[in-house]
Amino acid sequence: MNHATSYDIKRERMVEEQLIPRGINDPLVLEAMRTVPRHLFVEDAMAARAYDDHPLPIGAAQTISQPYIVALMTQALGLKGGERVLEIGTGSGYQAAVLSRICDRVYTIERIDSLLGRARRVFDKLHYHNIVSRIDDGTIGWPDEAPFDGILVTAGGPKIPEPLLAQLADPGRLVIPVGDQAVQELQLVEKKDGELTVHPLEYVRFVSLIGTHGWDS
Repeated sequence: MNHATSYDIKRERMVEEQLIPRGINDPLVLEAMRTVPRHLFVEDAMAARAYDDHPLPIGAAQTISQPYIVALMTQALGLKGGERVLEIGTGSGYQAAVLSRICDRVYTIERIDSLLGRARRVFDKLHYHNIVSRIDDGTIGWPDEAPFDGILVTAGGPKIPEPLLAQLADPGRLVIPVGDQAVQELQLVEKKDGELTVHPLEYVRFVSLIGTHGWDS
């Protein structure tokens, strides 16, 4: 059995055993999770564990989220194809890669140079050319490219950053973990006709959202 076949089998098992039984049923999300080679977004020493049902360290005190959480957050955005999505916290690049298989363009912001450099190399290797990235304070968003049909935040903050709400299209959806630095509630914020509605999804544990509208450090 060659490596590609082995990873294909692990990826399919991930979808069938971890995602579908937990309510991930959006065909676009399931196809993206089946397609994106998650093992390329972790260190070589971790590749064999890339499709396991838990997060993994990626260096710089950051993690790649559990596959189910990636799928849950993606599904919550309600993407149909053709959208422009902003991601705060590129990390390994895996979440941006999954989004890129569904929407038209992904704008992703990271504050740690080494992580973004590695993620960009993987994007290039996979020819995922609809991902645009930059180093910056993600809590202030990307005003030059706003508004965004969807915004996804992959770190936990004390509150929802006001700039992100301002940069969300109407209608639009924002997914973010909100709480303290130990545990957060994953929230879906829907903007429609100028009104914001917050839906709680589930409790999660993310790394801290650092920035002007997040935690200081």
